[in-house]
Amino acid sequence: MRLPSPLAALSLVLTAPLLAQDRDFSKVEVKAEKVAGSVYMLTGAGGNIAVSIGEDGVLVVDDQFAPLVPKIQAAIKGLTDKPVRWVLNTHWHGDHTGGNEELGRSSTLIAHDNVRKRLAEGSPSLAGNKVDPAPRGALPVITFDHSLTVHVNGEDIRALHFAKGHTDGDSIVYFPGADVVHMGDDFVTYGLPFVDVASGGSVLGMVENVEQAMATLPADVKVIPGHGPLSGKAEVKKFTDMLRDCIGLVRTAMKQGKTL
Repeated sequence: MRLPSPLAALSLVLTAPLLAQDRDFSKVEVKAEKVAGSVYMLTGAGGNIAVSIGEDGVLVVDDQFAPLVPKIQAAIKGLTDKPVRWVLNTHWHGDHTGGNEELGRSSTLIAHDNVRKRLAEGSPSLAGNKVDPAPRGALPVITFDHSLTVHVNGEDIRALHFAKGHTDGDSIVYFPGADVVHMGDDFVTYGLPFVDVASGGSVLGMVENVEQAMATLPADVKVIPGHGPLSGKAEVKKFTDMLRDCIGLVRTAMKQGKTL
């Protein structure tokens, strides 16, 4: 299996806002897949979206790119007439927060403190691209440092911050009633993940975060990855094993005096 290079992943993440401006999204289809209980997963272009539906309204986790918001809204309307009232971001990257400004007009944006900080400030110039500060309307209005619980739709939906993973603002979101967790980009299924070191990320932290999360969750938890198909603990274990193998290879090479 040919794995995507970290540089390719880096380019994708850093150019996501630029791609959203120039890319033709007309052929992208946003599809809904029932996960468990009242939780669904939406796929399209960009990060996977979790949707919680209930009598209180709709809570979504991540929102892909701005041009896809009408399709995201249409997919949700195919499931319920309830309005989107809350949006939770797993981290700051544009393929997970691009719909914030539009959805934020009628819903409450929620994320970790560092998500708001990095959206507000933009990114440093990396790979020849500069991500400009997000507009005010795209910034989370409720932020948290360690954890937060949203009590809606008969669920105690828990967002838990894990520092130094994919970025320094990562959160996983757990729906205990449905036994579903959205891992953000701390877990992906496409191969080697991109770790945004410039945004405080760490591959060692990513492995520890994911293993810690899995140790606290039920054996049959349904796992929504940041990118890729619906998974379970077995797929997550393969992911962390792969990362630990890669870390071991790098450490061995460093001891042999080889350069990175």
